[in-house]
Amino acid sequence: MTQLNLPYLTQARLPLTQEIAAVNEFGELNPVSIPAERALTVYVDKRELVTLMTLGANPELLVLGFLRNQRLLKSVQEIESITVDWDVGAAAVKTRHGIDHIEEKTSRRVVTTGCGQGSVFGDLMEEIDSIALPPASLTQSQLYGIVNAIRLQESTYKSAGSVHGCALFRGEEMLMFVEDVGRHNAIDTIAGWMWLQDITMMEGNDKVFYTTGRLTSEMVIKSAQMNVPIVISRSGITQMGHEVAKRIGLCTVGRATNKHFLCYSGAERLKLQPELAGVKLRSVA
Repeated sequence: MTQLNLPYLTQARLPLTQEIAAVNEFGELNPVSIPAERALTVYVDKRELVTLMTLGANPELLVLGFLRNQRLLKSVQEIESITVDWDVGAAAVKTRHGIDHIEEKTSRRVVTTGCGQGSVFGDLMEEIDSIALPPASLTQSQLYGIVNAIRLQESTYKSAGSVHGCALFRGEEMLMFVEDVGRHNAIDTIAGWMWLQDITMMEGNDKVFYTTGRLTSEMVIKSAQMNVPIVISRSGITQMGHEVAKRIGLCTVGRATNKHFLCYSGAERLKLQPELAGVKLRSVA
């Protein structure tokens, strides 16, 4: 992909936290940081599409990834520009040739579970069987390396809490880390970055996605759309998330903290090294 084909993107990043005064258990005023939360209404060719609640860390990449994961556009080259104006809380997307049948494509909208009111248009579930994930595997050692990298990562969560984080890895190498008020926004932002960087399907074999949020069906589908076959979470998985992951052969690992984890699906992709887990404590009857 040449630079001439890339859309113009504003750089409208805003501070991710703000300081307020809170009263503690002793009746004292304490200055604390809390995450910022802003409404961003997305317009595509002057047509209002959706309002996203976001920190505003990478709003242009968030919009780009949202459009990709909703399959409204097939190529990043179809977008001429994304202009974010925080004075009016709007992101204006200008396409080169419009979106065919946009009314039909956005008519069935499912509001999904969790923070930030993630959304997925109805036809995505119908297209799930067309996704063919690449062969990939992860060693237990690499899994521990990823969990440790997240533990060491400087984050808004450490200073202010109340946000979700997502990261893209190549093996144990962190390629990108994003936080937002909802895990859906965070994964969409990473999807937008991958689209912009032209990380193609051939380059997706060794990618691993990490999220602090639970593995819902939408998170599993979005990971698969990004052609990432292994997903790790410090939380658990929902029944539908599990069913979809098994259906497409995606490896899901949850409850991943320290050296503990549970592999819910796609265990054949995980190369176990149980000796690294340490001594298993036995309960006394």
